Amino acid sequence: MVSTKGRYAIRVMIDLAENNNGNFIPLKDIAERQNISKKYLEIIMKDMVAGNLVTGASGKGGGYKLNRKPEKYNIGEILELMEGKLAPVACLTDKKNTCPRKNQCHTLPMWEEYDKMVHDYFYSKKLVDLL
Repeated sequence: MVSTKGRYAIRVMIDLAENNNGNFIPLKDIAERQNISKKYLEIIMKDMVAGNLVTGASGKGGGYKLNRKPEKYNIGEILELMEGKLAPVACLTDKKNTCPRKNQCHTLPMWEEYDKMVHDYFYSKKLVDLL
C-alpha cells in the first residue's frame, strides 16, 4: 500500500510542475494549494532533495523547484524514493531473494509477476501524464 508520504510526494511534484515559472516555489504556497501540513511537507521535501528529484533554496526567494522537465520523471522513481521498493511480499524487497523456501515456493512466480506488473505500470507513467 502506498502511504500518504508517497501520494503527497506525487502531488507536490505535480504542483511544482504546474506552477513552474523558473523561480523557487515557497513551501507554504504548495502546502496551501495541496491542503497538506507544511511540517509534514518539510519531511517529504528533505527526502526529495536528498533523492535529487528537486532543488531547495532557503531564505528570501527560496522554496523548491524540479531538477528536470516533467516528462523526464516517472512515477515509479518518486514512489520508490518515498516508499522503498513496492514489492508485494518481503522476499522480493531486495534484488537477491534470500528466502530459504525460494526453490520450493509455489507462489513465488505469482508474486514475481505481480511485482513486475506494478513496477512496469508506475515506471511507464511520467509526471507529465498527470498534468
